[in-house]
Amino acid sequence: MSKLTKNRKTALAKVETDKVYKLSEAAVLLKEITFTKFDASVDVDVRLGVDPRKANQMVRGVVTLPHGTGKQVRVLVLCTPDKENEAKEAGADYVGLDEYVEKIKGGWTDVDVIITTPNVMAKVGALGRILGPRGLMPNPKTGTVTMEVGKAVSEVKAGKIDFKVDKFGIVHTSIGKVSFTADQIVDNAKEFLQTINKLKPSAAKGTYVLSIYLSSTMSPGLQIDPKSVETK
Repeated sequence: MSKLTKNRKTALAKVETDKVYKLSEAAVLLKEITFTKFDASVDVDVRLGVDPRKANQMVRGVVTLPHGTGKQVRVLVLCTPDKENEAKEAGADYVGLDEYVEKIKGGWTDVDVIITTPNVMAKVGALGRILGPRGLMPNPKTGTVTMEVGKAVSEVKAGKIDFKVDKFGIVHTSIGKVSFTADQIVDNAKEFLQTINKLKPSAAKGTYVLSIYLSSTMSPGLQIDPKSVETK
């Protein structure tokens, strides 16, 4: 077993085993138990009472975090020349089509989000085996296949994220950075969790939200009381 560091011991000493925290309490404590030298991400893991193998119980959606994600999002827009200026003016990091399709075929995927227009999906669709496993494949349901590329780029840059339940019934996403204030972490977490609640499939029976955990990079996880997440 690896030896516990001094910081890790300090963090574990502040966390009450088996305690279920209010979201506001957890946000404050999370900042106190994170000792990374870099600005760690704040992550939320939600275990849902759904069977993701069934199409009518799939949970997938998008949410715009009120305080953004805290990280620079690199956006590639694959489009025809008539849409290039719109994409560039909105702040896209890379804009083009054929040259980037070839780069991706060669293994380049150094971006966080890819946005494209419906009229070039035939070319983009051929990249599915490369982009799919990396979560980069554009999808109309997440707003990344659209003729309004400028709007889509602006939304992503402002903190719009998409999420999907995995095969174990868990939704995992980052909702900010430890440098955020506790209130900002709470606001972002609530926006995300309330969106999850709104997406409850009608086919899902029993308890929908089984557990919620808040953590940062390399910190212990803090269990959150679902009742502390107010619904709108």
